[in-house]
Amino acid sequence: MKREDAAIIIKRLQGEMVDCFRCPRLVEWREQVSREKVRRFLDEEYWGRPVPSFGDPSARLLVVGLAPAAHGGNRTGRVFTGDRSGDWLYRALHRAGFANQPTSTHIDDGLELRGCYISAVIHCAPPANKPLPEEVMNCRPFLLREIEALVDLSVVVALGKIAFDAAFNAFAAISRADGSSPDDKRRARGRPAFGHGAEFPIGGAMTLLGSYHPSQQNTFTGKLTEPMLDAVFSRAREIIESKESRSG
Repeated sequence: MKREDAAIIIKRLQGEMVDCFRCPRLVEWREQVSREKVRRFLDEEYWGRPVPSFGDPSARLLVVGLAPAAHGGNRTGRVFTGDRSGDWLYRALHRAGFANQPTSTHIDDGLELRGCYISAVIHCAPPANKPLPEEVMNCRPFLLREIEALVDLSVVVALGKIAFDAAFNAFAAISRADGSSPDDKRRARGRPAFGHGAEFPIGGAMTLLGSYHPSQQNTFTGKLTEPMLDAVFSRAREIIESKESRSG
């Protein structure tokens, strides 16, 4: 697939995400949150729709999160934008050279991703941040099609166990569908254990890295620190540069 074709496919996919109504529970919740709001955002107009993926169609790095925050992406219309998790993520991406700035406050703030693309397990804010299994499956085709369109990928960073398992399952499904060898299929059945800094080969030439999610539950308690998050993206950069030097 040509890179210009990938950009067209990605743009079309993002449009399909925004127009999705597959999950009645999520539709009801995202629209309720947008109507009721919270006090600090009463004067803002909420996005209130599925939040599309965001980033560079020529990305070497794919970041997979869980879902938009009710008063973050569901409000601003961009993944990890306008919430504490995004503050941590974009600072880390900026320090690793994957973003042009360390902040992400609203959709027109000038943020650009460089060699990085951000997606999610599901694209609607779920109640209590807990999507149902059927909702994850409803959204899965978007991730599968994104992976197939992002032809330059070298590394996937999954934020949290649900995203880690979803990314692994997506690559395993693609491998089984594309005529991979029996050895590849046997390896795909050996599910890796999630952990912060976990590293596992997927999709032939790619690497899956695990990270604790930069949620307040993890950052406020010290389970995840900024140096820990930086280490994951530094490792991603190291893998990308190593593969580029070998291919160049």
